[in-house]
Amino acid sequence: MILFSSLFSRPANYAVTTKGPIRRTLNKVFGKYLLLTNTVTSGILMAVGDLVQQKIEMHRKFEKKSVFDWNRTGRMFVVGLVSGPPQHLFYKVLDRLVPQQHLYAVTKKVLWDQFVASPMCILIFFFGLGYLEGHNYGEITAEVKEKFLTVYLADWLVWVPAQYVNFYFLAPKFRVAYVNFITMLYNVFLSYVKHDM
Repeated sequence: MILFSSLFSRPANYAVTTKGPIRRTLNKVFGKYLLLTNTVTSGILMAVGDLVQQKIEMHRKFEKKSVFDWNRTGRMFVVGLVSGPPQHLFYKVLDRLVPQQHLYAVTKKVLWDQFVASPMCILIFFFGLGYLEGHNYGEITAEVKEKFLTVYLADWLVWVPAQYVNFYFLAPKFRVAYVNFITMLYNVFLSYVKHDM
């Protein structure tokens, strides 16, 4: 029982332990400017995920030319920026509704995330990119019908364990930054589904 409980224990102190200008900067970035931080990192990491996927595509197709489609990456960046504020607000509200961090509360948060935030983010992704690519509503809806289930099932495989870590171990101010980092890796898959599937 002691071993089991130690697996689920959280660090006692979430505070940044560095001193001086680094601490002041981190407190601003993850405090006063948290919405901006979450929005910008969401855009940047969506773009990085796309660049990684493009590099994989180049190697897989044995293309000698390594030219990135910067317009495609720019569209991914914009969709990432658009996704940042809803994620920020969702986690803020979720932490108010379920402030505890015991296993039962974390499970509730993960389920809220999977049934509310996940479909919302998938739809923002497909509709945002679709409109930026010049597609009409009917074309975007057809793509969503074709690819939503694939993305949503993968979402359950990736995000359930990732969100248990997020909600159980991390302070609320680090939620979106952590999600954005995992999203950068996950965006390689999203970019594949969107552009190469």
